Amino acid sequence: MKTAEFTFLGTGTSQGVPMIGCHCEVCRSDNPKNKRLRTAGLIRCEDKAVAIDAGPNFREQMLSAGVDRLDAILLTHPHRDHIGGLDDVRPYNYYARYAPPRPMPLYATAQTLQGVKENFPYAFEAHPYPGAPQFILNEIEPNAAPFRVEGLSVQAIAIRHFQMDIAAFRIGDFCYITDASEISAESADLIRGCRILVVNALRREPHSSHFTLDQAVAFIETIKPEQAYLTHIGHFMEHEALCRELPEHIKPAYDGLTVTFNPEQ
Repeated sequence: MKTAEFTFLGTGTSQGVPMIGCHCEVCRSDNPKNKRLRTAGLIRCEDKAVAIDAGPNFREQMLSAGVDRLDAILLTHPHRDHIGGLDDVRPYNYYARYAPPRPMPLYATAQTLQGVKENFPYAFEAHPYPGAPQFILNEIEPNAAPFRVEGLSVQAIAIRHFQMDIAAFRIGDFCYITDASEISAESADLIRGCRILVVNALRREPHSSHFTLDQAVAFIETIKPEQAYLTHIGHFMEHEALCRELPEHIKPAYDGLTVTFNPEQ
């Protein structure tokens, strides 16, 4: 049976943890599990590597994870904490074991691809600057048929993030959700049955565009995965305290955590 690995490259919010100028208990913590880069992930399957999102910490995350070759990137939505590092695909375009240069395939909704064009216009000029990042834009439609990425069957799932429709991704028995504030019954049906579920939990207090801890836990209990992991965690929640509070089948993720899943379920 084919197996795959998912690594949490970052589990923090748009401002990261510690947050600039903050001196709260979590931001001052010496526990490395309270150090949270911007939310992102990496799927490794056989000899392929596929990233989920490429925020401002993308370069650091690729170096820390030892990703010499990256084959594609799945993008959840166009906010800067999820696409701000895309200029750093250039080493993969020009140097990372590819000859000739290889544009980076991006898979995202039309709105997200438009956001990439607006944020990196120099990559799409008729005569781009030498050394500019190169992309291949692949439009996806959440809740439609699965699509193929480097041998993986990927189901994009529609998620509501405040007033924006964004994408979650299910691959086999693994499902990755970030920045959700609402999930429809139709989308929940596509998530249900996964063995490993990742979902965002920003803080305890209500928030307009992200699940709270209680909302994330309630959603997990409706899906009933074997194991769930929380991500996109702010500086309002301390890792060890969350571990003590949550049931065994729900854990706060941390940067560098790797889990194994079946990509062919």
